[in-house]
Amino acid sequence: MSRIGKKPIQIPEGVKVEIHQNKIRVEGPKGKLEKNIPSEIDVQIKEGMILVSPKSKTKKAKALWGTIRQIIYNMVEGVTKGFEKKLEIEGLGYRASVSGDELVLEVGFSHPVKIKKPEGINFSVEKNIITVSGIDKELVGQIAANIRRVKPPDPYKGKGIRYLGEVIRKKAGKKAVAAAK
Repeated sequence: MSRIGKKPIQIPEGVKVEIHQNKIRVEGPKGKLEKNIPSEIDVQIKEGMILVSPKSKTKKAKALWGTIRQIIYNMVEGVTKGFEKKLEIEGLGYRASVSGDELVLEVGFSHPVKIKKPEGINFSVEKNIITVSGIDKELVGQIAANIRRVKPPDPYKGKGIRYLGEVIRKKAGKKAVAAAK
């Protein structure tokens, strides 16, 4: 039994939830989201709550139960509050800027790296901090991971793009290893 799957999801004021066959649509003040529901999972709306339960006792249904419940919860949370991820750029001469609908990164390559903004995502840059925000948690996380992948933190000097608050374990260089012998 899924502990997370059993919890009902409270529908806040101003949020409209519709279920049509195998699709759920959540609409709120920040926008609307739509997802497919697997056939093994049953989703119902009762008394201002969303209830998620498995249709059968199969292994796949049990595996999907808590996941689908959390995805629906994130949809409700996204259309009311939204999500954001912050990334930090560290390195001499490394910088980022927003140009139209693109994020332009200058991180030590011979050319600037441009990342196109997908629909529903916003970029903002303040000094060396990039903020990725939107209503879809999965998309916000994926875009933040794509930005980090452009120049991951270097294990020797720590230069690169990292999540805000991420701790990078630095390696000892050749001189430090040779001096220890």
